[in-house]
Order: sequence, then C-alpha cells, then structure tokens
Amino acid sequence: MSQSATPAAAPVLTIDGPGGAGKGTISRLVAERLGWHLLDSGALYRLTALAAARHATPLDDEAGLAERAANLDVVFVAEKPTTAVLLEGDDVSAAIRTEQVGDAASQVAALPAVRQALLQRQRDFRQPPGLVADGRDMGTVVFTDAPLKIFLTASAEERAHRRHLQLQEAGVDASLSSLLEEIQARDARDMQRSVAPLKPAQDAITLDTTRLTIPEVVDRLTELLAQRGLVSAI
Repeated sequence: MSQSATPAAAPVLTIDGPGGAGKGTISRLVAERLGWHLLDSGALYRLTALAAARHATPLDDEAGLAERAANLDVVFVAEKPTTAVLLEGDDVSAAIRTEQVGDAASQVAALPAVRQALLQRQRDFRQPPGLVADGRDMGTVVFTDAPLKIFLTASAEERAHRRHLQLQEAGVDASLSSLLEEIQARDARDMQRSVAPLKPAQDAITLDTTRLTIPEVVDRLTELLAQRGLVSAI
C-alpha cells in the first residue's frame, strides 16, 4: 500500500523496540519538543485487544479482530504528562496499559489481517510539520522511507525493573520476577512471529537505554534529527 504524496513530504522519526525500552515516553517528549504529531501505534493494537474483550471477540477470530481494528472508535487527546486515549467515548488510558491487555495486544498484533486493517490508519498520522512514530514495525513496515529510524532497546531486566516501578507508583502490586518472565515471553513472540517480526530496520540506529536517562535520549534523538537537516538545532 503506497503512501500518498502530500503526507509523505512530512519527515518521520520512527522509534521501534521492545516493550519497556522507553519508546512511549521518549516519543512523546521528542514530539512535544519539536511540535510534531505523535503516533502511538502500540495503543492501536492495545485498543483492538480491549475492544475485542468488550465485545466478546475471541483472540483467535482473525476476521472478527480485523473488523474491530478497522472500525475502532478512537480519539487521542494530547495532555501533559501523558496522552488521553478514548475508546467509544470512554477514557481507557489506564486500562490499555495493563499487562493483561498488553499480552493480548501482542497476540493480536501477530495476525496479518489485523495489521493490514491498521496499516493505512497509521500512515494517515503523517502530516506536517512531522511525525514521531512509536511502535515495533514503524521503520520496517509502516514508514519504510522515514529519514531517521531508531531502534530503542534495554536489557530485559532493566525493562522489568522500570515496569515494576511504574506499577508501584500507580499503587499496583506486581511481582518483579513475573514481570521479567512476561517481558521475555513477549519479546520471543514478537521476534519470532512470521509477520513484521520485531527487529531493527537495516538503516536504523540502535540505541541501548539501559544506562541512559530520559533527557539524554531525547537530546540524542534531537541531535540526530538536526544532523540530517530535519529540524533546526535546538
């Protein structure tokens, strides 16, 4: 499916990588700094999984899930420090971030019909002055012509630790060892799936955030964009 000429004129920064690498936070902060649009592609798969649960669509019903994906009633509302996500008029910002929905989303994302249903919807986010696209196949499938592609990663242990802290701050009791097992299982499933497996694009820059702070990563990405002439030096 080709990308239309007008939106394609807008630059795209793709940020792919496994769950817990910091993609969401980094993408939002870079988009906010530059005044660019933001696409949280993972939210679309999570929303499809949540919609499926709401409407009793089984996770092995590929046709039914694709129909849900193609007709998602979704609105993104930019707010600090996060983005509010509305599904069918309800604020589901917290609901789609649970481990249960995340696991279901990983299963949904492995289905070719669902990925195809969401492909054009993702590309429609590409508008001037630019787009920061956060996901797992932004650089390899959705925006293959993006002028800057980043593969953001961190050790599984570090990602589990970060998730554990997030849940603790939200008042949710979770087992660190269980979180690590879930992350490792999701990584394996995402990397081994036949359709759009999780991997860096051939022309992507891999950035390990295990020992980097969030501001350091945001500064680095802004520098890379400036080096390519996509933004003015900030």
